[in-house]
Amino acid sequence: MKRLGIRMSGKIGRALSHKIKQTQRLSRKTAAVILLLVGAALVSLVSLGFAKLADYALELNREWSRQYPLAAFAVLPLGLMLIVWLTRRYAPYTAGSGIPQVLATLSMPKVKGGNRLVALGRTILKIPLTFLGMLAGASIGREGPSVQVGAAVMLAWGSWCKHYNLAFKRLQEKELLAAGAAGGLAAAFNAPLAGVIFAIEELGRSVSLHWERQIFIGVLASGFFLVAIEGNSTYFQGFNAGQPVENMLPWALLCAAVCGVAGGLFARFLSKGATWLALPKWRNWMRRHPIWLAGIFGLMLAALGVLFNGQTYGTGYDIAAASLHGHTDLTPGLAGAKWAATVLSYWAGIPGGIFTPSLAIGAVLGVHIAQIGGDTAPVAILALLCMAAFLAAATQAPLTASVIVMEMTGSQSLLFWMLVSSIAASIIARQFCPQPFYHFAAGRFRQRLREELQQKQSDRVEQEKGMAEAATLPPVEK
Repeated sequence: MKRLGIRMSGKIGRALSHKIKQTQRLSRKTAAVILLLVGAALVSLVSLGFAKLADYALELNREWSRQYPLAAFAVLPLGLMLIVWLTRRYAPYTAGSGIPQVLATLSMPKVKGGNRLVALGRTILKIPLTFLGMLAGASIGREGPSVQVGAAVMLAWGSWCKHYNLAFKRLQEKELLAAGAAGGLAAAFNAPLAGVIFAIEELGRSVSLHWERQIFIGVLASGFFLVAIEGNSTYFQGFNAGQPVENMLPWALLCAAVCGVAGGLFARFLSKGATWLALPKWRNWMRRHPIWLAGIFGLMLAALGVLFNGQTYGTGYDIAAASLHGHTDLTPGLAGAKWAATVLSYWAGIPGGIFTPSLAIGAVLGVHIAQIGGDTAPVAILALLCMAAFLAAATQAPLTASVIVMEMTGSQSLLFWMLVSSIAASIIARQFCPQPFYHFAAGRFRQRLREELQQKQSDRVEQEKGMAEAATLPPVEK
């Protein structure tokens, strides 16, 4: 018995030792995947928290704007002026959508200070600043900001892991940025596949990226983590347009023509900026006084909001959902009002995206087409096609627009016709805005960053030169 016990204990000891050695031989690839999943989870959690804050801001805005509609003439100008001041003072690289900042960083060479457009400390301030913008009533979305914040979170996590030699040796900063940015979009829309398409079509359009499988794992994981938390529900719940109707091609091309023109002009107005339409004698004043200019745009936004019963405020989710459910009793001209409100909000220089407002504009355009087309017009289908077409025209990313709308609505049966409308609308939009808006804005951020880095380097050289000259001076006699 004693020998048997010794043998059994020996076997157990050897088995335990073998298992310990196996655990110690855990491959670096497996560890990297685990840490990548942790990063994806962080992106999802930040996006989820951002979404909850945004919904709360929209709810508060809905309450005060309904009870005190004329208060918008004080809240919007003062709110936008405060946000612009805070943005310029504490987070100067968070203005606008956030996608151009990511694109600019991806296309910049690796230099010291080149990642300041997505530095976590300042980029995270985009969340409360966007919250304030929605609370005031600006026509902005949270999806573009989610892309910039997601990129900042993943880059910070990857840098921390690299610093302690834990993982990501083979991944460059650009790959981590792409994974975080696309993961942020996937989590924002609850659309994992759209995040992958966005990474390939938009982020990789003008940047050479090594598409490691880890990037796609990170993007998909960000979306799947949100699905696990929130459930497998579409962004626009309850939509069911059914199968395509007869004579779909004329309807698809009509949607493409209308949205191509409207989306192309939309992108052109955003790209040119507020001074484009101003008289030459006013332009210098507008450039020197951005805070006062934001107040003027706030008054214009308040006028649009009061005129259209608050429907131009916020993301436009409610009017887009109503359009997808076939409601044709929307206020005439609402699409144009939302179009103008989104342009004015962007011109004001506050943080906020254009994704969801663009979807709302497209959906209402589809309803307007159905109102003109009569009883035979498939309202819900036209709203769906115009959502994808207008977003494709505004961004010139037809694949991303079609897949996003498909995942947001669960309308796989209409994907082909969304692609037809989106591609045609994108081609038409190029006649009004040849360069994609996000990449045009990225060029501005890139130029601004280069000038700041050059100025900083010049100041350092001047300082070193002054110190060298001071060292050569003879000592002062007492």
